[in-house]
Amino acid sequence: MNSRLINVGTVNMSASRDAKVVVVGAGFAGLAAAVSLVQAGFQHIQILEANGRVGGRVHTTRPFGKNIIELGATWIHGQDGNPIFQLAKEGDLLVEGMSSSKVMCLPHSVTPQDYYFKQGGKQLSAETVDEVCSLFGKLTSKAFDSELEGRHKALSLGSYLDAAFAESPLAASEDSESQRIFEWCKRSECTDEASSSLYEVSASQLGYYITLEGGFLNSLGPGGYQAILDILLKCLPSGMILSNKPVKSIHWDLKEKSQGTESREMHPVKVICESDEVFEADHVIVTVSLGVLKQQAAAMFKPALPKSKMDAIERLGFGTVDKIFLCFSERFWPEDCAGIQLVWDEGPEDKSVYTSQTEETWKETWFKKICGFDTVARHPTVLCGWITGKEALHMETLQDSEVGDTCVRLIRSFTGWSVPDVSQVLISRWGCDPHTLGSYTFVPHNVKAVKEHEALAAPLPFQNKVPESKPLQVLFAGEATQVNFYTTTHGAYLSGVRDAQRLITLYSNKTLSP
Repeated sequence: MNSRLINVGTVNMSASRDAKVVVVGAGFAGLAAAVSLVQAGFQHIQILEANGRVGGRVHTTRPFGKNIIELGATWIHGQDGNPIFQLAKEGDLLVEGMSSSKVMCLPHSVTPQDYYFKQGGKQLSAETVDEVCSLFGKLTSKAFDSELEGRHKALSLGSYLDAAFAESPLAASEDSESQRIFEWCKRSECTDEASSSLYEVSASQLGYYITLEGGFLNSLGPGGYQAILDILLKCLPSGMILSNKPVKSIHWDLKEKSQGTESREMHPVKVICESDEVFEADHVIVTVSLGVLKQQAAAMFKPALPKSKMDAIERLGFGTVDKIFLCFSERFWPEDCAGIQLVWDEGPEDKSVYTSQTEETWKETWFKKICGFDTVARHPTVLCGWITGKEALHMETLQDSEVGDTCVRLIRSFTGWSVPDVSQVLISRWGCDPHTLGSYTFVPHNVKAVKEHEALAAPLPFQNKVPESKPLQVLFAGEATQVNFYTTTHGAYLSGVRDAQRLITLYSNKTLSP
């Protein structure tokens, strides 16, 4: 691995050699932290991974033969300053020449090969679609570039988009197609935001997210994301990662206890697995998902986490995005078709539909949240549907066969094509995975992004409150702890490097271990 990717600095070798560090989680955040510490000379590092595999929300599989399917992260977002892109480039892991602008999630980058169908079977003209998607892209860019007008800053992202669209010439058209396509755009953006609805996402806080320069969607080659994980794994000593070790509790700020006239040296942190196996440490880097923290943080940490951190865990949003892979015996879509997009007469991101929905109605029509079905690289007979939010969580409770049959009926109904029955169905279920409980972070309406991300990332104990305690006992990494790069793999990676650097800095001038 190129050493300049992680600038580890210089540490006191004897002090760092003695320090015990436990990393909870072997996703990009945990692996980046461990590699950084190993390169800096730390000797006692143990990674505890709850799953039987590494990668976290990166999950490269081969269910349909020799070629890969990504159940989790798919693209590398941006190039300049992106360590994941740099790793992939130096490892010759990127796809050259393939379209990197094809996208679900970025409607304004829609390719001419996408086929858009109205409910009932009519195909929409590319010109009409491009016009609406272009407007949508300009409106969302205003939010991401912090250029919202004052009257829009207090609105949810959905309400802002509705208000801005209503003032556009497209809204004045007697043809309702533009409005329907705009709803598709909002539905697609829900996938990018991992939210049930854009009416639940802050518009003004999007400006803190930084889009790295260079191609936004960079496709990986035949090794997929696993090939990048493998680069990191090669930097770690054998036996450092212990799989199937879910953590039950983390005890911190433990004090030395006197035994008779002697005082026994004691590590300030104790990590206890569900198997009751105990790992003592000077520092623990917690990289579990925000979804896991929402469910377990209150009981996991002893003493309890400070109120500011528990508030951040509660306030930040953590949504579910799932993929539905449909494998057919033969290709039935045209050669120039890169995706089949579904435009409803009344879609779930129409404000009137959103505000009037009951739990019974949205569960009955969960499939309306699917934006469409995209072709999949290196799989000529496979389509992938994306679904997000509460509808995704409901979909996860259904049998694969029911989901597959529903999707085939949708494609037949919208296109009018002769569509064979699906031969294999593969569904990601990130929402019910006990070790993730969702996909990635978003900032809800009326939540202050910087305050909450920073509170989540703050190490414990707070030195200004308990100066006598050993420093940096509990550190928090992962995409949710990133102000500017949440939701991304590079955000997770950089957060791991950040927390490793905290420890490297701590030991850089030490002559004794803490």
